Amino acid sequence: MELANETSVQEFILIGFRVGQQERFFLLIFFAILYVLTLAENFTIITLVHLDAHLARLPMYILLSHFSWLELCYVSTIVPRMVFDLSSPQGIISFRDCFLQFYLLFSFGTTEDCFLSAMALDRYLAICHPLRYPQIMSTNFCGVLVAACWVIGFMAFAVPVTMMSQLSFCGPNIIDHFLCDAGPILSLVCSPLGIAPLLCQILVNILLFGNIFFVVLSYGVVILTLMKPSFEGSRRKAFSTISFHLVVVTLFYGSVAAMYIIPDGENQSEVTKAVTLFYTSITPFLNPMIYCLRNDQVKEAVGRLRRRKVRFQGRKMTI
Repeated sequence: MELANETSVQEFILIGFRVGQQERFFLLIFFAILYVLTLAENFTIITLVHLDAHLARLPMYILLSHFSWLELCYVSTIVPRMVFDLSSPQGIISFRDCFLQFYLLFSFGTTEDCFLSAMALDRYLAICHPLRYPQIMSTNFCGVLVAACWVIGFMAFAVPVTMMSQLSFCGPNIIDHFLCDAGPILSLVCSPLGIAPLLCQILVNILLFGNIFFVVLSYGVVILTLMKPSFEGSRRKAFSTISFHLVVVTLFYGSVAAMYIIPDGENQSEVTKAVTLFYTSITPFLNPMIYCLRNDQVKEAVGRLRRRKVRFQGRKMTI
């Protein structure tokens, strides 16, 4: 991003968490361990889907493997920088790096928003149109869905963020947050904001609430369909599957919605940090466990991989 000539601020200072040195050390250790576990969980899902021929053919797991890649990228945009700042006396970040993090944060968040809609569509077609499901959710269509999620996510905010980077930052450079987000950054602008923030807000509202409407509508139709007498035999299993999806959806949209209802006051910034911390660090750790917990297909895939490994080791010993 090319910066405006009148910009005098070359770096920002992220205040982060207002805690003592001992608490900072505890947070550093906690989030470093959480980050490693998050990487391990999501890499496990990706590896499992790609190594197991059965899972690799199922649309839900194709989407889930890409969702895991997204979670890896999302958490890596936030946590390593946060851990580094916890280990240093001042969280200094360059102007370019700050806007890059801002852009990636919005892009990955929008992409996740789109993936939740794609997975809701998959469950809707699988339960409400089971006979047409294999034809509609083909490998090619899954590829189109995945590509659309990534393209929409990264194209949507390219222009607004670039426009914001052209604004004049000539005053204070202290950001009361642990990451570069829109609100704290724009509060430091000393020139007219123009249409960039408005454009960004319009895009956020359209993409966020559009996807929320689609997800709620899809799962609403699914639940009504499962309540029909014809699904009595398979209702419990189907509800068990979509219940995990609903938990992930609730965690993501619940934490994002909380950002809109945080009351003004002295503790507003601290509450904002806590909510942001939850959906940028905690949910990427929880999502793999939620999707794979008590999942019979994942357990069967793990069993197949173990048996394959045992057979391979037996052949090596024979040789």
